[in-house]
Amino acid sequence: MSCRPIWAEIDLEAIAHNISEIRNAVGFGPQIMAVVKANAYGHGAVEVAQASLRAGASWLGVARVAEGIELREAGIAAPILVLGTSPPECASELLAWDLRQTVSGLDDARALARHARNQDKTLQVHLKVDTGMGRLGLLAGPELGGDFDAAGEEVVAIQQLSGIALEGIFTHFACADSRDKSSASRQWQRFTDFLETLDTRSLPRIPVRHAANSASIIDLPRTHLDLVRAGIMLYGLYPSAEVDHAGVRLKPAMTVKARISQVKDVPAGFCVSYGSTYTTPAPTRIATVPVGYADGYTRLLSSQAHMVVHGQRVPVVGRVCMDQTLLDVGGLPEVAAGDEVVLLGSQGEACVSADELAELTGTINYEIVSTLMARVPRIFLPAVAGRHRD
Repeated sequence: MSCRPIWAEIDLEAIAHNISEIRNAVGFGPQIMAVVKANAYGHGAVEVAQASLRAGASWLGVARVAEGIELREAGIAAPILVLGTSPPECASELLAWDLRQTVSGLDDARALARHARNQDKTLQVHLKVDTGMGRLGLLAGPELGGDFDAAGEEVVAIQQLSGIALEGIFTHFACADSRDKSSASRQWQRFTDFLETLDTRSLPRIPVRHAANSASIIDLPRTHLDLVRAGIMLYGLYPSAEVDHAGVRLKPAMTVKARISQVKDVPAGFCVSYGSTYTTPAPTRIATVPVGYADGYTRLLSSQAHMVVHGQRVPVVGRVCMDQTLLDVGGLPEVAAGDEVVLLGSQGEACVSADELAELTGTINYEIVSTLMARVPRIFLPAVAGRHRD
C-alpha cells in the first residue's frame, strides 16, 4: 500500500458478477457497454475495463478523449465511445487512438469531418438525440421544440459527409430510475418515432442503436436495442431505491479502508476537532483515522457518519478535517492504533453503504464513489499481476 494509511479495495470478481447479471437481464441480443468514465466511477478505469471485457462486455464508454487514450495506452482494443463533447481539433487524437465520438448534430459532424478529411481518414461517430434530457443532442419531438423532418434532414446530411461514418444513434433517459416511468416512456416513444421517421427515408440503417442506461437495463427491457450502457450498476450500486432490486443481484465492488493512527482516553467535556463542535458527554476513547475531505471523505459527514471497527459501527465525532477524522470508540476498549477501519463497505456483519453516505450528505451513491481522490491507492482483488494504483 506504499505506506499509505488509507486504501480502496476494488473487487474485480464483483465487476465480473455484475456483468453476468446484466447479461442475464438483457439476454444475448444486445451488446454491453461498460461505462468507465471518471476513472470507472472512482474504481480504476483500466482494471475495470479489462475485467468487464473478460466478463462479456464488448464496448467501453468514456466521457473525454483523454480517458479513451488511457485505455488504449493500456493495450485495450475494444470499441470506445466518447459520450461527451470534444472540440473539433480533437479529431486527430480520436483518429490516432481509434475512438468513436458523440455528435449532437450536423454542425458537430461537419467540424469533425473537415479535420478527418485533412488526414484522409474516416471518423466513426454516434449521433445523440435529445428526447427530453435537455443536455447534448439533436432535439427530436415537436413538443420539445424539435422537428422530425428537419432532424431527419440533418441525419441525411451527416450520412453524406465524407470523413464521417455514422455508426450509431442513441438517446439518454432523464428519469428511468424513478418509480413513475411515464417520463422515460415519453422519451422512448420520441426516440422510436424518430427512428421510424428515419426508416421511412430509405436511408442506410444506422448499425448501432442504443438507449438503455442502468435503470432502464433493469426496469425497461423494451429499450435494450442493439447495445446497453451499464454505468453505476457495473459497480454493484443501484441507480436508485425505486428500481427493481430483486431482478438483478448486484455486488458492490469498492471497499474503503484505513488504519487507526492513535487512540486516546479523554474526559467528559472534551472538545473534538475544528470549531469544537462536538463535546464528549462522558469519559470515552477517541480514535484518529488518517482520512479526510482531501481523500474524498466529505466534511458533510462530520458528526453524521459511522465507520466500522472490530465488526462494530462507531460514530464519527467532530468535524472531518482535510486529512484526519475522529471516532468515538469508547465502547470498544480493545481498539488500538494500527487496527483496520472500514469507511465504506462491510466488516463482519456491520456495513456502511454508499447509499447510506449519500443519504447523509444529500447526494447520490454515484458521487460517493466517484469523488474518491486519486491519492487513495486502489488495490485490485483478485490481484492483477500484483498491481495497485497510488
